Amino acid sequence: MLPWRKIAVVMLVLILLPGLLFAGGCGADREVAPEQAGSQEKVSDAALPGVGPDTIADIVAQAGPAVVKINTLVQVGGDGRESPFSNDPFFRQFFGLNSQPQYQNGLGSGFIISKDGYILTNDHVVEGAENITVVVKGDKKTYSGKLVGLDPALDLAVIKIDGKEFPTLPLGDSDQIRVGNWVIAIGSPFGLEDTVTIGVISAKERPVEIDNRSFDNLLQTDASINPGNSGGPLLNLKGEVVGINTAINAEAQGIGFAVPANTVKEVLDELIKEGKVRRPWLGVQIQPVTPDVAEYLNYNSSEGAVIGGVVSGGPASKAGLKEGDIITAIDGTKIATPDELIKTIQKKKIGTQVEIEVFRRGETIKIKITTMERPADMN
Repeated sequence: MLPWRKIAVVMLVLILLPGLLFAGGCGADREVAPEQAGSQEKVSDAALPGVGPDTIADIVAQAGPAVVKINTLVQVGGDGRESPFSNDPFFRQFFGLNSQPQYQNGLGSGFIISKDGYILTNDHVVEGAENITVVVKGDKKTYSGKLVGLDPALDLAVIKIDGKEFPTLPLGDSDQIRVGNWVIAIGSPFGLEDTVTIGVISAKERPVEIDNRSFDNLLQTDASINPGNSGGPLLNLKGEVVGINTAINAEAQGIGFAVPANTVKEVLDELIKEGKVRRPWLGVQIQPVTPDVAEYLNYNSSEGAVIGGVVSGGPASKAGLKEGDIITAIDGTKIATPDELIKTIQKKKIGTQVEIEVFRRGETIKIKITTMERPADMN
């Protein structure tokens, strides 16, 4: 048995934080007990270097009207089919027979990005929703939301409400945000609309796993985020959106995560036009080159990405890549880590032929492979 068989094959280098869950969506209110829902401790002006007494308030006044509350209705039980015992009171009482669909209410946040009513939120906020309603601040009517696009891989969704001249929020440059910069979160935690919390960027490019979904580039913040904040904006002191609030660690204080704005920009047009994000795919499972693997394969380097598995019928399988191959370059671009391999492939178009440089059994060979669209069940 090859040594990497004993190693969990991963597509990304992940960290698993205990109790990590999405900060909203259907049923989230039942999973986390609110400790200080909607509360915010008063912070003295002296504790906020470079921030005047009205800075936060001014930003909130300007940005707040574009932040919306999202309510959903999701079927969670019953399929509507009649049971042969459905009219028998005995069976109903003791076996809980119920052919009627059961529904659950969910809530989350979002923000308007265009005057004609396009709204950004999280995939998990609207996942499986049969009905979406949107509450816009200062508007007496409730809007019906239409699902436009979903991307589970990034936990992003776009919905649309009908109207004109809605207030909007701009997407800022999340690459420019620095660890320690002040940020503001606005949303509807536990249904409490227009709740404002502040904090700093605690870290960038965090790889985490949430509800069996892997993310590799999240912003970490200590701004208070609670169930219902999901999909709401994380703002810089210019009033620009630098992240979309997505998750919290239920067993910790001051650990929340947001999808960077620049990540959103890369897929937003495709989400709106196509309804999904199409990604190129090689069909391999990869892992880092560990000292044990390098020694076993007689590979005199720690750089590259080891193929730990090849998906049957995928592009790599068709091209002849094998388990144990070490990918060292793509189209002449050196590959030092599995993460570099993933990012390089993601920049390629679907259906593009690429040249893979591989170390195999003591020699370097080159194999041409045509990328395919990544299957939806692997997002």
